[in-house]
Amino acid sequence: MDRRSFFSLTGAGTVALTAVRRVLCRAGAETASAVGKASARQPLKVRLGHQMGEVNDTNLAYLARYGVEGICASATIDDPARIFATAQEMKRLREAVEKHGMTLDLTDSVLLRSTLIDQERHPSIMLAQSPQRDRDIESFQNHIRACAAAGVPAVKYNMSILGVVRSGTMPGRGDALYATWRLKDAPRDQPLTRAGAVNADAAWERITYFLERVVPVANEYKVRIACHPQDPGMPPQGYRGVDRVLGTIEGLKKFLSIRASPYHGLNFCQGTISEDLEDPGTQIFDVIRYFGSRNKIFNVHFRNIRGHRDEFVEVFPDEGSVDFVKALKVYREIGYSGLLMPDHAPKVSTGVPDAELQNFAFAFGYIRGLIQSERHIA
Repeated sequence: MDRRSFFSLTGAGTVALTAVRRVLCRAGAETASAVGKASARQPLKVRLGHQMGEVNDTNLAYLARYGVEGICASATIDDPARIFATAQEMKRLREAVEKHGMTLDLTDSVLLRSTLIDQERHPSIMLAQSPQRDRDIESFQNHIRACAAAGVPAVKYNMSILGVVRSGTMPGRGDALYATWRLKDAPRDQPLTRAGAVNADAAWERITYFLERVVPVANEYKVRIACHPQDPGMPPQGYRGVDRVLGTIEGLKKFLSIRASPYHGLNFCQGTISEDLEDPGTQIFDVIRYFGSRNKIFNVHFRNIRGHRDEFVEVFPDEGSVDFVKALKVYREIGYSGLLMPDHAPKVSTGVPDAELQNFAFAFGYIRGLIQSERHIA
């Protein structure tokens, strides 16, 4: 008699399987409990951050006033004909930031901004215009070298043609104005940009061309390069003739697989990633885990939206679709140790002086309060 027949005849099979299930369920529960406790014991390493352009004592003092700990800022380039900072210029920027008790965690570049390609002063990389794109890539490489020499650990950049696309505004709390994107409201007859039609194959060729030449330099000099997702994601057929390949989670995964490296990762805009999801309130946490567990989150734009892919409103951090308390716990769980930066603060409709600074100050206080509260959880 074989084993299966024996258990079937005696009825012991049912008893045995029930017992095994109980053991497995108990083991699974104990494992889940252990993981939960380990996450709770993981120290919270995040810091409050912000991004800005060129710095001065006034705007640095403003950030220090609200407890900002680290920033991304632009170096002042002394020679207007040069499109990369020197080591001395980067060092001067870092020292100015440190004088106010903060750290310079990232910088940006004159190249590869988030602007519409028609307004971009140096578009050759995204237009695939050689030999100028090769000269521009060389400038980006030199910028990485300067950061390494000056002790600046990361450079952020975009690979965008359409820039940040929105369809309008709507009233928010009080006199606030919220930027919106509704695909159904977007004009259908918009002209092509100067890039013309750019399908997925062409977009990936331009991205790959850049990464193949820049990632090795980032590796050599141990400077992280952090790419911002395309904001927002667009339908598969594209928008204004452009396929936004970095506007989906799968696209970002593919992007990171090209010249994979510990120095090649994301400026993880949680707001933009949320814009790529059908249900960001439930889906964003596993996306954070996916990229965070692979050490691909180099910086976080801690921004909230209300809505979902193809239809959303940019709101204050406390009123969106994503629970920021829960999100912070996930960043703690994955051991993320970088900055959480507010981003895209709402504007106002009443002409209040320095209203955007006020709205950023609210975001600083909100995020700082979340961090302090989470640190008190054992």
